[in-house]
Amino acid sequence: MIHETFDDKTKPLLTPEAVYGKHEKICDVCVITFSCKVMEWALQHLNCEQAAEIGCCNGNRPIYLTEWKGKKIAFYMTLVSAPGAAACLEEAVCLTGCRNFVIFGSCGTLNSQLTDGKMIVPTSAYRDEGLSYHYIAASEYIEMKDWRKTAAFLDEEKVPYVAGRIWTNDAIYRETAGKAERLRKDGCIAVEMELAGLQAVCDHHDLRLKAFLFASDCLGSEEWHNELLGSEHEWDMQVKCFLLALDLALV
Repeated sequence: MIHETFDDKTKPLLTPEAVYGKHEKICDVCVITFSCKVMEWALQHLNCEQAAEIGCCNGNRPIYLTEWKGKKIAFYMTLVSAPGAAACLEEAVCLTGCRNFVIFGSCGTLNSQLTDGKMIVPTSAYRDEGLSYHYIAASEYIEMKDWRKTAAFLDEEKVPYVAGRIWTNDAIYRETAGKAERLRKDGCIAVEMELAGLQAVCDHHDLRLKAFLFASDCLGSEEWHNELLGSEHEWDMQVKCFLLALDLALV
């Protein structure tokens, strides 16, 4: 079986350094967003300079450097999906020297009664994607190792949140009612596309990752419900979360 072929005994044939060369470290921590609106806001409201660029055949992704409350912080907009986000993370490590990352974004809630009006702090992620199995040995769940630090920060900031398991699935049109119900019963409160894969990359390379989410749509019943997805309110939430992520990057 594919998930039984994990190879941690031999070296990768291709590395980011082979593509980009070696780079000097530019800061300690990097914030990752999925939102083009966040990038627009940041470039308009923060004093930023482009420090590097993640190359991609469907469009390059600049990495910017800013100063936030006296600390240099990098940030960039990642590709969607576990494979895309993981490749961006690998290359961002090479280009910036960062070892600490903060990521935020929207997700689908599996239990709106628990998540309404709250941030979601993933404690572990169900590995329903393929990327993570290339970085660590097979298991059902992967622990989000720094979730307690994220929760403690939100407590300190008095931001309402709920902590719990999430479901990482990179096939958005195959999030079936049966699987959603099974994972809900197993304690999963939300579904998204990247975190199991990104945590596996971080575990493999000994990187740190803090993550939080907010619900923009609902898969809590037999039908999909769009709560915020694509609305102006969602864009506002993305910017608010970016500011929160910049503060979390200081912790």
